[in-house]
Amino acid sequence: MFSFHKAEPMKSTLVTVLLLTSPLALAQQPAAARQDLGALRQVVAQYLTTQSAGLPGKVGINVGKIDQRMSLAACPAPEAFQQPGARAWGKTTVGVRCAAPAAWTVYIQAQVSVVGEYVAAAVPLAQGKEIDKSQLAVVSGDLAALPNGVVTDIAQAVGRTSAVSLASGAPLRLDMLRSKPVVQQGQLVKVVSYGNGFSVSAEARAIGTAADGQVVQARTPAGAIISGLARAGGQVEVAF
Repeated sequence: MFSFHKAEPMKSTLVTVLLLTSPLALAQQPAAARQDLGALRQVVAQYLTTQSAGLPGKVGINVGKIDQRMSLAACPAPEAFQQPGARAWGKTTVGVRCAAPAAWTVYIQAQVSVVGEYVAAAVPLAQGKEIDKSQLAVVSGDLAALPNGVVTDIAQAVGRTSAVSLASGAPLRLDMLRSKPVVQQGQLVKVVSYGNGFSVSAEARAIGTAADGQVVQARTPAGAIISGLARAGGQVEVAF
């Protein structure tokens, strides 16, 4: 019994020491490492540099700032990505995600400019009229700020027609250009049919208008309707 009563003060003293030292021990534990936000901007810049490598012009990349109040766990391998269909030029958004040790995703805005040359109308262009080289001008500007499919080679537009009327200075787009017809509706055409070891030609009248390589229909004197590829010189090719 005597030894039992002597142990009580020692136990009480030990508990008191532990209670007093616990906050100190917690304070000495290292804080969890946090992600360097500046490094994430570099990840985005590198991603956009790679994505824009094939663009025709001088590329400039400006990555937006990140809210410094954001606190993310440190990531050894952050990965940049974009949503399907997103453009890697102009005003865009790039996501950066981490898989481990803690999963997180942030989105960072960026502006990508592509300074290069494009083709614009030097004078007003009328719808359906053949375009001459003298009616065009080569202009330098930010291609990323222009619509998709802008014409960058003047040869792509010369000899073709515009599907819409264009004001002077307006950029030309590939989707608004039409090739010069080689077969006109109502025109008497030469139908050339060919196959393995034979070739036959006959006359017919075109039912539609078509550019070189486009499918067009023609009616024979007997009333039969045939389909073939329009070719220069008023020919229609039919392959068997």
